[in-house]
Amino acid sequence: MKTESKHIHFFTQDIDFTLKKKGLVREWMVSTIQSEGFKKIQDLNIIFCSDEYLFQINVQYLNHHTYTDIITFDNSEKNDTICGDIFISIDRIKENSQSYGTGMKDELDRVIIHGVLHLCGYKDKGSENKKEMTAKENHYLSQRP
Repeated sequence: MKTESKHIHFFTQDIDFTLKKKGLVREWMVSTIQSEGFKKIQDLNIIFCSDEYLFQINVQYLNHHTYTDIITFDNSEKNDTICGDIFISIDRIKENSQSYGTGMKDELDRVIIHGVLHLCGYKDKGSENKKEMTAKENHYLSQRP
């Protein structure tokens, strides 16, 4: 498990943010990915950014003119390998944690695992897909360190 975690990288873009307990978060992500049947993590980048930065990505790459908390790009070329980029708006995480009455760490963990589940093939469009995604999120959130 340790060897796979070295392929998970955390970055910031246009904000000042430091993820606490990166090692534990990496191990949790690896455990989730392995539980979903994937054998390898080639490269997984988590980029923490501002609302405006993520909005520009949303417009440029997805032609969506809306703010969002996360955008996931799956770059995998093999079915059993994870490779991708997960962009997360810390501004949106803060706002959502207040709106939903959750702590910022809880909201951030939910969004991180949401992105990981997207890379594992789960979708969240439509009520059935959304229900399955939420159930998976809750399952893996119960296993976090």
